[in-house]
Amino acid sequence: MTDEHFTDEPVAPTGGDGLVRVRLDLAYDGTDFSGWARQPGRRTVCGVLEDTTSTVLRHDVSLTVAGRTDAGVHAAGQVAHADLPSSVDVAALPKRLARALPPDVRVFSARVVPAAFDARFAALRRHYEYRVTDAPSGAHPLRRLDTLSWPRPLDLGALNEASALLLGERDFCAFCRRREGATTIRELQRLVWEREGDVLTAFVSADAFCHSMVRSLVGALLAVGEGRKPVGWPASLLSLTARSSAVTVAPPHGLSLVRVDYPADDELAARAAVTRNVRVATA
Repeated sequence: MTDEHFTDEPVAPTGGDGLVRVRLDLAYDGTDFSGWARQPGRRTVCGVLEDTTSTVLRHDVSLTVAGRTDAGVHAAGQVAHADLPSSVDVAALPKRLARALPPDVRVFSARVVPAAFDARFAALRRHYEYRVTDAPSGAHPLRRLDTLSWPRPLDLGALNEASALLLGERDFCAFCRRREGATTIRELQRLVWEREGDVLTAFVSADAFCHSMVRSLVGALLAVGEGRKPVGWPASLLSLTARSSAVTVAPPHGLSLVRVDYPADDELAARAAVTRNVRVATA
């Protein structure tokens, strides 16, 4: 993934003497990872990337990521940043890492970015896709690791009608696993389904997502798509003040983070400041 707003020109040190901020664009197959975040005794994307990069550069590396994906969730357009020694040949880093990383994770590009770039807080929006097939035979063998097999036919029209009712800035606590001190107010900017043969893909975009939000939305919508719930049911849950036990969380393997958007260089600091503020409900 590229972003024309960022340049490859050197910038001033950002994390202390001789350090520059570096943006990494990466992808991974989440099948054999216990999610992004480090966990004791578990194989995680962050753990593998930090340990491998630290070994290659002989320098302790700490990564900040755009979105911490759950166990089993994939990424085709994940973004992270790290403060690295200015002596590092940043352009050559993807090739060096390719020799050391396992085959289920790859860094596609690395470039120096402004000090205000923050992979997490400067992001404008995240884009996810969820793949599901209602083919009687199930998912194609070559796509079984990123496509959910659904045993009943799905109505594309009903899925999109129900999805449209969820758009906007709302409190999605009914669809989120609450975390202490974290808001569940999000602006859902896009939620649309498209069908190609027996495969349906949900395209989901928001300023940010709370824990399990995308998979919970998909789980609720699949109940509508198969005719088990009425079109207005998912939106009716937005009035709840706690997570709904009626919502089934869709399996993780159908979900992929495909892109993260960022503002122009001169807007990075302002965006990060806004994002750090706790969201409050609008009238």
